[in-house]
Amino acid sequence: MTNLILMASSLTRNATGLMVVLVLLFGISATISTAQTYTDLHDFNCSKEGCNPQFPAQLAQGRDGNLYGTMPKGGTFNFGTFFKATTGGIVSVPYTFDGNNGNGRVPRSGVTLGTDGYLYGATLSGGQAAGTIFKIAPAGTISTLYSFTGQNGAACPSTGKPDGGSPYAPPIRGKDGFYYGVTSIGTAYRITSSGTFIPLCSPSVLIPFGALSPVVQAIDGNFYGTSTSGNGTVFRFSPSGVAKIIHSFIFSEGSSPVGPVVQGSDGNLYGTTATGGPLGSASGTIFKSSLSGMLTPFHAFDRNNKKIEGYGPKAGLLEATDGNLYGSTQFGGDPVCNCGVLFKITKSGVYTVLHTFHSGEPSQPEATQIQHTDGRIYGLANGPHYSDGGSLYSLAVGLKPFVKLMTLSGKSGQTVQILGQGFSGTTAVKFGTGSANFTVVSDTYLIALVPATGTTGLVTVTTSSGTLASNKTFKVIPTITSFSPTIGPVGTQVIINGTGLTQTTKVTFGGVNATTFTVNSATKVTATVPTGAVDGKIAITTPGGSATSAGTFTVHRLAGRCVVSNGKLTGYCIGELGGICHEAYDPTHCVQGQSVPNVVLFQCHPSTFTIDGSSSCVP
Repeated sequence: MTNLILMASSLTRNATGLMVVLVLLFGISATISTAQTYTDLHDFNCSKEGCNPQFPAQLAQGRDGNLYGTMPKGGTFNFGTFFKATTGGIVSVPYTFDGNNGNGRVPRSGVTLGTDGYLYGATLSGGQAAGTIFKIAPAGTISTLYSFTGQNGAACPSTGKPDGGSPYAPPIRGKDGFYYGVTSIGTAYRITSSGTFIPLCSPSVLIPFGALSPVVQAIDGNFYGTSTSGNGTVFRFSPSGVAKIIHSFIFSEGSSPVGPVVQGSDGNLYGTTATGGPLGSASGTIFKSSLSGMLTPFHAFDRNNKKIEGYGPKAGLLEATDGNLYGSTQFGGDPVCNCGVLFKITKSGVYTVLHTFHSGEPSQPEATQIQHTDGRIYGLANGPHYSDGGSLYSLAVGLKPFVKLMTLSGKSGQTVQILGQGFSGTTAVKFGTGSANFTVVSDTYLIALVPATGTTGLVTVTTSSGTLASNKTFKVIPTITSFSPTIGPVGTQVIINGTGLTQTTKVTFGGVNATTFTVNSATKVTATVPTGAVDGKIAITTPGGSATSAGTFTVHRLAGRCVVSNGKLTGYCIGELGGICHEAYDPTHCVQGQSVPNVVLFQCHPSTFTIDGSSSCVP
């Protein structure tokens, strides 16, 4: 032990050195990463800039490439602020909350960037009674979209529950263009950018009490979130408001999931709990869950035996462009300060400490990190026991710049907003393999039209300094604009016109799969009417979704054959055209002796007639 202490005294006083000493002294097998750079970008002045960034404190990247967020305290009136920060750490305060004119106060939420360029957030109190939802321009012009009335508010019609109140979390933009959120007293809502507020109600299950973080919309279209009710829950609700608790935590799985869940690229939800877990120290966990609620804790924090790993995570997780998960703990790390750490964990559970906070630094981070399109990770730290203003920090872990898409699916001609950097010299934008028309609005923001030739995949932007790829897949939704012919028997070749058809994987006629089809181009598919096809819509499926024709294809069923001799009909006939059955003995449509060119041939139906194939159709 004496040798170890001497070794410790010879090490330099940096975070990595201290962690190595602790590993040697206590035999703790924590993985320490040295391939990253932590930078304290800005320490907030409480009276001027706001302070104490407590959960969820969501940061957002704006169209201008700057970071935007809120502080719940400080500022001129001590009701909090809305701030802007460059990636270099230059901070300004476009708006200070004063609690007047119904604008609310104590904005713990942070903000979400909308497709209109505004930022959306919530205040914990103020407004009419119990907080507000607001939108604010980057320059600081604010509008209160809705004021919660709490227990005296407008009730959900099916449950009698009030509109909610005390929202910790900001609303997020859904795929349908509405903004969705939850309140801490157990309600969910939908709101438009102009302020039309709709409480979302479920007759059987309500949003649990204690939903403190923003929800996430998963690939199935539902919204998922956490609450601290009981030991904690993971819940979901549909855009129409049908809600369900998909998992209720038992203490050994973790307790108090304060942070949000994030959907990983593998489809699972990932999150943290601040306490509980399978170890006696009850120091929190990292968990993953299927969308149906099958939950597994795959990392347990232990303040008794692995304190240097940190413990008590209140922040959620970030899935970065390398597919790994990044997060922070509020406590642990430096045994003197107990100020928390920043960490990385793989989806297989390999945990690595990236930075340890020390005494005298802003620390104890509660805010979930974000990844900027410059590749770096950004977050907000607070301070030991909230004793200082907090800070904005960056963490460089060697990840490359990328582009961020404001929408992740669309049809040909739809406008997609793209965030990034270095756009001034852009020469090409592609959706998968399809080249798009685009307009460069600024060096950090451009818009592009989904091309008819677009394919589901990454969006790439070619600039003067290289090609940037999106961090998410864009789904090109196919369309069917027309088809020809509109009627025909089994075996007919039907030409289907549309957009986004390059990756066609299935064609159906009235729900029956076409066994043969050819993708001629991004706008044309030729399919053969299959055996067993029925009258109905034509549908095409691609990795980006499905498209259904506006019109109906009519299957001309000619099941037997009429008997013809010397160019004239020699027997009565029956047939089925477009689902209309022409019965036997039909002298109006099939007269014996009539010339074939002058009549419509309805062939014999084998289930009704015996066909001898030479002289007559016999009933």
